[in-house]
Amino acid sequence: MNVKNILAEKIAGEITLSPRPGATLRKWRNIFEISQTELANYLKVSPSVISDYESGRRASPGIKTIRKLIEAFFEIDEKRGGKIINRYTSMIESPKGVIEIMEYPYSIPARKFAESIHGEILTCEDILDKKTVKGFTLIDSISAIKTLSSTDYVSIYGWSTERALIFTGITYGRSPMIAVRVHPMKPSLVVYHKPSAVDSLASKLSEYENIPLIVTNLSLEDLKNILENLAYKE
Repeated sequence: MNVKNILAEKIAGEITLSPRPGATLRKWRNIFEISQTELANYLKVSPSVISDYESGRRASPGIKTIRKLIEAFFEIDEKRGGKIINRYTSMIESPKGVIEIMEYPYSIPARKFAESIHGEILTCEDILDKKTVKGFTLIDSISAIKTLSSTDYVSIYGWSTERALIFTGITYGRSPMIAVRVHPMKPSLVVYHKPSAVDSLASKLSEYENIPLIVTNLSLEDLKNILENLAYKE
């Protein structure tokens, strides 16, 4: 199966299964950097039709309409050089160590994100309100340390560095923050899931990089559910 088919299945599945298909449609339109007007012109419909779908004023599009929307995304992107499709090529398979990776259809204030996961803010709370989150990557830290290459590490940032990197399976959290420190790409937030303790070096590196460090003690299942449901709560 080629990249376009895999991506088409992913988009169609997300829109069809989403409790808020309009928000998911908007997410993908934004990922492809297409305006409502441009998409409407391509499909030869009024821009209000696209707006109504995305706002929920119009019933969820059927599978035939979803297929046309996806084809429009692809064809508009290909006319621009295929930037988004080419970018997705490297993301077909998540690297080992990545449990889940997701983009949000809109920016979430970092403080709201922290509160949603019942997070304890350990460092940099003074800058938390200046940051936003556009997605998350949930990482098995032990597996990641053993298997992630420098190329793989780039892929944990998905579509945007404006995201939360969430590390589970850690003891003191020194290694994840060192990895964040040495790599030029920086996340909005770093979250430790149920650490035994937090090493003082991890806190110091967090402060040095101006990246808030947050701890959550939710169960992994509850954490994943909350992270996924944030996509549908504006």
